[in-house]
Amino acid sequence: MAIPPPPGPERPEGPYPPPVQGPYQGPYQGPYQVWGQGYSPYNRPAPVNGLAVVALVLGVLCFLPAVGLVLGIVALAQIRKRGERGKGLAVGGMVMSSLGVALLVLAVATGGASDFWDGFKGGMNGSARTGTVFSLRKGDCFDEPGDSSKSVTVHVDKVPCAGRHHAEVIANFAMSGARYPGRASLRDAADAKCRTFERAYAMDAWAVPGDVRLYHFIPTRDSWNLGRHSIICMLESGDGKSGLKGSLRKDGFTLNADQFAYLQAVDTLDEALRAAPAAKYVDDDLRGYKEWATSVSVALDDEARLLRGHGWFPAADKPVATLVDDVEASRKEWTKAAAATDADTFSAHYKKGLKLIDPRRTVTARKVLGLTATPPSNDGGGGSRDNGGSGGGLEV
Repeated sequence: MAIPPPPGPERPEGPYPPPVQGPYQGPYQGPYQVWGQGYSPYNRPAPVNGLAVVALVLGVLCFLPAVGLVLGIVALAQIRKRGERGKGLAVGGMVMSSLGVALLVLAVATGGASDFWDGFKGGMNGSARTGTVFSLRKGDCFDEPGDSSKSVTVHVDKVPCAGRHHAEVIANFAMSGARYPGRASLRDAADAKCRTFERAYAMDAWAVPGDVRLYHFIPTRDSWNLGRHSIICMLESGDGKSGLKGSLRKDGFTLNADQFAYLQAVDTLDEALRAAPAAKYVDDDLRGYKEWATSVSVALDDEARLLRGHGWFPAADKPVATLVDDVEASRKEWTKAAAATDADTFSAHYKKGLKLIDPRRTVTARKVLGLTATPPSNDGGGGSRDNGGSGGGLEV
């Protein structure tokens, strides 16, 4: 006869051994803990602070950066007080918003914001206006301000160089120094450097219309104090009405190797010829004229050397060789002029030498090379174009 077990806790089924009862242990409840009322088997995460999210979005989009920065600061305070998440979002938004504020300040100081607003207004009004003169770069073409009588200008309308336009930028260079140098000093610098940049930008002087003049923009005192130290050099239509059509740029960027080599060689002579003495008659400054003849002789020697040293394509070999013969014969006459003891002897050799480098003797070579073959009407000899200095400028 089976004897039942004594009364006590029910033995659990399964592989688990019966619990050992202690003086403080309650009845066995099973292998898993039973959660009490008011607790969840999973931890609920703290909510993400909404302002932190907004601050990050504004920082990423660079939209209202100052607002994003303020919201990030407020979000950090709320996170510390409420125990919410999102500290990294708030800090990230503050960092990017701070960068946005810095960029905004820089844009205002340099005129970038003004350029953007002008461009926006131009688009709304159907205008071609694209900014200020401070946005102009080498090779840009633009229309001049409508009121040409103003001595100070800011706005310009950029246009394609292929179409009709008033001016073309040939250089943009910055002046050094923190103190405003004064209007006269800036104009002197513009007159000197813009002339050099013109020869480098429009190497083929024959391709520049006779009514084109050199012009420049110089900074005002206020612009200088805002950090705008650039001088902008340009070529513009002399009458200000008919305008220019097509780019005047003839340099290494637009010319082929043969054209560039030819123009580089003849520019050596052109520069020497432009340095003629101020005295109208040889008798008034024989010594000055002899020194000038010496420099021209050296320039002719350099030109001949450069022309001989370049490897021309077959069709150009003969015309260039003929040109070199003229250059070398002219050099001999200029050398004799430099050694003359009186004005008559100087003039005799000077005339022979000048005739040998008459611009019309270069037409054949220019045609073969694909360069402009019509000498400018104001040519002073040797193919140079002497405009006699800068045509003027405006303050910006």
